Amino acid sequence: MKITAIEAIPFRIPYVKPLKFASGEVHVADHVLVRVHTDDGLVGVAEAPPRPFTYGETQRGILAVIETIFAPQVVGLALTDREQMTALMGRTVGNPTAKAAIDMAVWDALGRTLGLPVSELLGGYTDRMRVSHMLGFDQPAAMVDEAQRMREVHGITTFKVKVGRRPAALDVAVVRALREGLGPDVVLYVDGNRGWTASESARAMRQMADLDLAFAEELSPADDVLGRRWLVQQLDVPFIADESATTPAEVTREVLGGSATALSIKTARTGFTGSQRVLHLAEGLGLEVVMGNQIDGQLGSICSVAFGAAHQRSSLHAGELSNFLDMSDDLLTEPLRIENGELALRPGAGLGVEIDDDKLRRYRTDV
Repeated sequence: MKITAIEAIPFRIPYVKPLKFASGEVHVADHVLVRVHTDDGLVGVAEAPPRPFTYGETQRGILAVIETIFAPQVVGLALTDREQMTALMGRTVGNPTAKAAIDMAVWDALGRTLGLPVSELLGGYTDRMRVSHMLGFDQPAAMVDEAQRMREVHGITTFKVKVGRRPAALDVAVVRALREGLGPDVVLYVDGNRGWTASESARAMRQMADLDLAFAEELSPADDVLGRRWLVQQLDVPFIADESATTPAEVTREVLGGSATALSIKTARTGFTGSQRVLHLAEGLGLEVVMGNQIDGQLGSICSVAFGAAHQRSSLHAGELSNFLDMSDDLLTEPLRIENGELALRPGAGLGVEIDDDKLRRYRTDV
């Protein structure tokens, strides 16, 4: 059960529909496939999605840090030496998705070695999650049409709405159109990606007070410390910390400082090992949790559902698991399917998925 090699393979798959939001936009999945090879011939896989506008990582940077720093640190360790791996990689500042992909690929390899699903190794609470779909910037009618299509085709009834534009009336109109077009039974919540000031956020939320929103996420920057605390005190819905609370220390700072009252957990940036630490802290603090999306492909999405379904608290709310539907293709031999608003785990050891070698040859960019 020792790690003999780590591969980092860049690939590029266009999106059919780009996702636009306050801090950036994504037109192409320039991701990195990470493969962890073991001495018994098994290979664990995971996906690292660069998000330079959020964490500063680029595809080339992820390749470089894995090949020159993390792989030499991890090769030779056993699959069960996760604390050593975490400590060794933790010496390097930043690079969260590179670290997370190695961690998840190690868990996948461990599951394959033991003949057990990763989700069972993590906790085994349930075998599926309800799905929340993210809606990026567009005209109100187009966003309503997209949401209705997601409900009709995939049974999705929870939607995260990207906000944070100026004037804020643009986004208020969108959310109002969604509520009016979809009816009272659909769950709606908003994510500002730090696009508004605290005062703009408070005003916009007052204007949406009659729309029965479930959450508000990262409406204003956490670095505006006093303004963010003031904003959270104004709201009558839980305020989700996402990119501002990626580690247990950050969670403690934001929550105890009054700057957040709920959490988004993204396996793409904290892996399975780090995500469990954040989740257990959330349980201790009594915080609600949403499984977030890093605009992942299908491999990243199955990682999210594997973790989310493994624990009671993380499976309570619909997870953001559907944005791979906007990609023109993917790498898995058997595509994921969202049915009746749910994404189920794959049977089999590890993550239960395999990489299509022909598709990888088609989309990889290093050959």
